[in-house]
Amino acid sequence: MSKKPSCNMSHKEANIRFTIASLLLFFSIYESSYTLAVIALVIFYTALKRFCFIYALFNLNQKYSLKNYYLSLLPKHRNSPVFIFNEKGAILFRNEASHKDLLEITSLESLSINNPKEVAAKNTQNTIFFENKSTSYQVEIKGIQEERLILAYFTDVTELITLNKEIEETQKDIIYAMGEIGETRSKETGNHVKRVALYSYKLAILYGLSEEDAALLQMASPMHDIGKIGIADAILNAPRKLTFEEFEVMKTHAALGQDMLKHSGKPILKAAAIVAGEHHEKWDGSGYPNAKAGEEIHIFGRITAVADVFDALASDRVYKKAWEMKDILNLFEKEKGKHFEPKLVTLLMENLEHFLEIKEQFKDV
Repeated sequence: MSKKPSCNMSHKEANIRFTIASLLLFFSIYESSYTLAVIALVIFYTALKRFCFIYALFNLNQKYSLKNYYLSLLPKHRNSPVFIFNEKGAILFRNEASHKDLLEITSLESLSINNPKEVAAKNTQNTIFFENKSTSYQVEIKGIQEERLILAYFTDVTELITLNKEIEETQKDIIYAMGEIGETRSKETGNHVKRVALYSYKLAILYGLSEEDAALLQMASPMHDIGKIGIADAILNAPRKLTFEEFEVMKTHAALGQDMLKHSGKPILKAAAIVAGEHHEKWDGSGYPNAKAGEEIHIFGRITAVADVFDALASDRVYKKAWEMKDILNLFEKEKGKHFEPKLVTLLMENLEHFLEIKEQFKDV
């Protein structure tokens, strides 16, 4: 990094002043004007010394040289907002675009950066997102150790974020549709997968999962029974208790679903493969298809197991009527530490009103 430019006059400007002084001196002699002669000598002196008392008085040279210096640090041809902050977080420079669109930013604190000195001292580079009214910005933050400065480049990513949301919604619609295919095979309504998705999201948040993981589970959980498309109708829709042999066939839907989805590299489908394959595993190791126990079962599978059973018991099926809520809670209490992770059962019971609201919102008709 080059040193900051001096506040002294440039060589080019000094030459211009020499020329002007020479012309004025010529005219002063021609016109016999002492005033022009004095002005010419003053200009000549400032050019010789490369110093101008007017610049010094109003600090003009310092201001413009600093502005040009800061501009030299920035990417060329950039029309989006740009800021330069000092190590205390105060604004040293902002371009025209920032004046137009981001007057709300008055310091680095406006970007939720409270350690500007550390950012500058360590040459820190990172990317954050900043929302301003209806516009979303990706902000590149760059510390410059030698000069104790922080640069911030803003890029409008509103359209990109909107497009990503539309893609995500499309993926969600497709996954719901695929989940409903599996449920329709067993004459269950599409609302079942919607309820299980929302129950799973709520439990994930209560459990302490991140918003990102909870949202991923919400999108993946509708696929928990996708393997049912490989089970015969006679078994799926039997209006009676299944025989041992029939139930063994029914149990294969978990492995079938996992096998269908596990080869995808997409995060949603990878999560869906986990849910499909593990939502019938039990906390005590007596579940299927792999008899996993405790935390061997992925948290997505443990959560979906609670959500799926809760909704199955609370809904009419071809082989049964919906249970009373007190009977459902008694079963969960009984299966706490056996079928279900104890913590999840506690969370369900302590927040039952939220799950009942979801059940009412997406009730079967």
